[in-house]
Amino acid sequence: MNAGRLLVRVTAAPALLVAAWLAVSLPLLLAGVFRPVPAIALFVPVAAGVLWLGLRSRPRDLPDERRGGLSAPGGVDAVPWWTTGSVLAITVAFLVLQAVMCAEQIVVRRDPASYVQFATWLAEHGSLPIPRDAGAFGGPDALLGFESPAFYQDGGAVVPQFMAGMPLVLALGGWLGGTHGILLMAPLLGACCVLSFAGLVARLAGPRWAPAGALLLALTLPMLYVSRSTFSELPAIVLLLGGLSLIYDVRREEGRRAGLKAFLAGLALGLIVLVRIDGLRDVLPVLAFAGLLIGLRRGAGYWLAGGLLLGAAAGLAEGFTLSRPYLTYLGSSLKPLLAISAALLVATALMVALLRWGRTGARLRRLGAAVARSRVPDAAAVLTVLVMAGFAVRPLVQTVRRVPATRDDELNAQFIEMIQRIQHLPVDGARQYSELSLYWVVWYIGVPALLFATLGAALLVRRLLRGQSPEWLLPYAMVVWTTAQVLLRPGITPDHPWASRRLIGLVIPGLLLFTVFAAAWTVRRVRRVGYGPKLVNRGAVAGVVLMLVPIVLTSGGYMVTRTEQHEVGAVRGMCDALPERGSVVVVEQSTADRFLQVVRGMCGLPAARVSGGAAPADLNRIVAGVSRAGRRPVIMAAKREQVAPYGTPERVLDVRTRQDGRTLTGPPGGTWGLSMEVWIAEPSAP
Repeated sequence: MNAGRLLVRVTAAPALLVAAWLAVSLPLLLAGVFRPVPAIALFVPVAAGVLWLGLRSRPRDLPDERRGGLSAPGGVDAVPWWTTGSVLAITVAFLVLQAVMCAEQIVVRRDPASYVQFATWLAEHGSLPIPRDAGAFGGPDALLGFESPAFYQDGGAVVPQFMAGMPLVLALGGWLGGTHGILLMAPLLGACCVLSFAGLVARLAGPRWAPAGALLLALTLPMLYVSRSTFSELPAIVLLLGGLSLIYDVRREEGRRAGLKAFLAGLALGLIVLVRIDGLRDVLPVLAFAGLLIGLRRGAGYWLAGGLLLGAAAGLAEGFTLSRPYLTYLGSSLKPLLAISAALLVATALMVALLRWGRTGARLRRLGAAVARSRVPDAAAVLTVLVMAGFAVRPLVQTVRRVPATRDDELNAQFIEMIQRIQHLPVDGARQYSELSLYWVVWYIGVPALLFATLGAALLVRRLLRGQSPEWLLPYAMVVWTTAQVLLRPGITPDHPWASRRLIGLVIPGLLLFTVFAAAWTVRRVRRVGYGPKLVNRGAVAGVVLMLVPIVLTSGGYMVTRTEQHEVGAVRGMCDALPERGSVVVVEQSTADRFLQVVRGMCGLPAARVSGGAAPADLNRIVAGVSRAGRRPVIMAAKREQVAPYGTPERVLDVRTRQDGRTLTGPPGGTWGLSMEVWIAEPSAP
């Protein structure tokens, strides 16, 4: 196997492996038997089959940047070993760095810890929902609650908030290495993101640009940030980038081999919905693209559509069966998204019918040819630049606010006000800072990369409208579709680096893909002028360095700073200090929010919270109920004085660490202190 074939295959493998694992894990979870033996026993042959089908064909071409960036036979064989070696070295270095700096977010404060607790439950029990175990408290009581942030109380059970895709992936790490194994899945998935991105760059911009693409993405602060904690964006990025690479590889295949590879590509893209429900928005262009292929009588279109619909249907099935309270909570945004998806499905079917109807199809092809010869491609390129300019001037003409309408909105507003006070900003909890979305991108990739990305987007839309570079059609459509929506309405609490997770899903990888394409195009143009290869290569290296400088200036401090440490050992110590047959009653709100599922999932003890209006007599009644159930009552809170009235206080957790700092109007930097204490007392039996 030469360097080019290795590069093509190794960069598509992560998406195939993640898709295989999800395809095996989901049915087991739905059946309530997600356990190590059946999951791994099924995964090994399925993964082998998927890899064989997805990678067995001999990759025939990659863009040859020396020939104008067009695919040329023999392009794979011409790839030098330094290219593949550099990509693998960057990936391994990224993995090692992130593993060393990996955070230990397991106490529930934000999403990463919620995913850890979700995965911990799946790894230990293999089924959903989570039982309330009210009997451990003497039966139901009006003052007892079992819900906490990211864990809904639904009927007689507790239901995790998020889609099950990410926890299913993390559970494998839990089986192999416990809690640390779960946490280390984040760096591993992050390295797979970098590797998959390098593969897509190699296919679309040229293999010699793959190391530059890998390095640009790996050094961005959002990529470093999400791959140190268990964010759901990680497997979604792997599936998306790998799926696009597989679609590119289908171009030179024929017959059933092309169909099977297209099916796997569609399945990988569709399974993004199982990881993130908003991934349904990102993959809508794939549906239209599959319809276009079908309309043009390309057999791979049927396979692509089938894989996509199967993967998306699997995600929706999981959501409406195991994560229904979460989807209900998202109803105001999910219902319009489902309606748009249904409308696009109908529109795609209509497009297929029109394209396959002889007269209409011929007219549409003539229209396309006329557009290619007109000034429309040039106008589209200019419009691209104007849109980016519009986002740049947006803060001058708009200030985005949202009046809190729900309890969660009010909590977010209070959180924003707290940050505003710390940073000495005008206090306005309704501010969303969405008008700064393009500047968020500038913070993380820098002005040079953004300018090259704009140039690349303008060049590509002109080429596509002229009927050139068809391999870019789907990647371009997905990047532009998602980027425009995210920049217009990020839909996330605007503190950074937290909000950067919204950009890393596709906005930053997509813009960097355009950046590298524009850089490759510039190098080719300079070479055509007549400059020698040595000078051109030095200029290319200098250009990449120029783009890396602002990226590293933003991410350099974060790169060498560890946050969210010591939580695993502290929680283990807390669990060891709790009695074996204890039933934990949390009497203080913040401790209940943070530790209720930790106690239930990691300590293996029943846990409940008491409402704020509970009187001492009410708590005595609950304690008596626990004793009648044959268990030992444990009162838990954040401070000594909160548990002292019920018994001898004992501090069972004391964490002093650092957390990521938060900013609203500038790039993130620095850390904040983080301290947590948990005290318990064991009341005497009444």
